[in-house]
Amino acid sequence: MTTEAYIFDAVRTPRGKGKKDGSLHSVKPITLLTTVLNALQQRNQLDTAQVDDIVMGCVTAVGDQGADIAKTAALAADWDEKVAGVTLNRFCASGLEAVNLAAMKVRSGWEDLVVAGGVEAMSRVPMGSDGGAWASDPETNLHTGFMPQASART
Repeated sequence: MTTEAYIFDAVRTPRGKGKKDGSLHSVKPITLLTTVLNALQQRNQLDTAQVDDIVMGCVTAVGDQGADIAKTAALAADWDEKVAGVTLNRFCASGLEAVNLAAMKVRSGWEDLVVAGGVEAMSRVPMGSDGGAWASDPETNLHTGFMPQASART
């Protein structure tokens, strides 16, 4: 028997240009995410103790959006301290992968209620600032045919 996974609500933050002087530059990634979590809680009268996990995609999990921003945001939003959180990186598909992973957790019967999405503040944390062989090793860059995107700071 397969358990179905359903989307109960969807919330997003405003969008801006990922530039150092962009309209959202002064807004921290943690603030973006806690705003979404608080909206979900209020709109659905959500008892956060019922949430098994928060899965967030984040392309560049360093600086303001480093460590495990999913768990940090749960705590900063005053959600139940037992709510788990995990942050994953699948580049531009990070938020989508987070939703897919959440659905898999529910469909497998492993968890019942998972919050999923993505967070990124390119005006505060430039693309590629987490390093890695693609960004910092010319040999790997050339061998893999990696073509970097334009810098958010230009």
